[in-house]
Amino acid sequence: MMGSGHSHDHASQADFSSAFAAGIALNLGFVVVEAFYGFFADSMALLADAGHNLSDVLGLVLAWAGAALVKRRPNARFSYGLKKSSILAALLNALLLLVAMGAIIAEAIRRLGDPEVTDGGTVIWVAAIGILVNGVTAWLFARGRHHDINIRGAFLHMVADAAVSVGVVLAGFLILKTGQSWIDPVTSLVIAAIILWSTWDLLTESATMTLAGVPKGIDSSQVGRALEKLPGVTAIHHLHIWSLSTTETALTVHLVVDDECDRDKLIRQANAYVHQLFGISHSTIQVESPGMDHDDHCHDTPSHRHHHH
Repeated sequence: MMGSGHSHDHASQADFSSAFAAGIALNLGFVVVEAFYGFFADSMALLADAGHNLSDVLGLVLAWAGAALVKRRPNARFSYGLKKSSILAALLNALLLLVAMGAIIAEAIRRLGDPEVTDGGTVIWVAAIGILVNGVTAWLFARGRHHDINIRGAFLHMVADAAVSVGVVLAGFLILKTGQSWIDPVTSLVIAAIILWSTWDLLTESATMTLAGVPKGIDSSQVGRALEKLPGVTAIHHLHIWSLSTTETALTVHLVVDDECDRDKLIRQANAYVHQLFGISHSTIQVESPGMDHDDHCHDTPSHRHHHH
């Protein structure tokens, strides 16, 4: 006999559509302004930064697409819907950030060998607009950054840009005061190093989620021990925990229970338990009698129940 219970969490996902729309519009507008003044002031720094900001617009579009696809209904082919698209968007965003930083580092190293005279004044005020645009966009995503790594990817992208712009403003002031051209590329290298450091976490976490690893913040051995403590459970096996999306976690497990145990009650308890303790919103629990061959999957037809938290 096998009892199986499902638990789904339909907690409303924060909708960041307006944040994405505003962020994309603001950043596209800034790219146009920055490119224009880059040509006007003959500033390679501004032109390079305009190109980098264009990559940010792409990053925001990616993250928005991921967030939108998560809401697609499940169908016969994609039985979980397209929830994993938010994980792919976060991974691509991390890779995009790394590529953008690589381009900035390469340009900075080239300019160290061949410093160019830059119009510090124009650089300062255009970069100051950049701080404002990127700061506002980052603020739009700030509330979602702890709960959803796709939103964190968008947030980090904008914070990275605001930091680059702050560095460019400081470099502009120093260039005006000292006339030293090497300040600009050295500032770029320092900023790039800081951004690479903060992107590494996003990259490793999104890669783990893509490979169906146990999500950060959940200890599978702790989950196993908690389930073993449930009344009537004598053993557990086939415990799997993975990310369905950047905000939802799934679990499947087989529980070996005493024959006299109330299985329906146990499944309800186990579903509620993993949800309350570990935030696992989609659990499928199979109950078995002691002494059964655990690799034998020719059990009775499972009974499905849905629990909404």
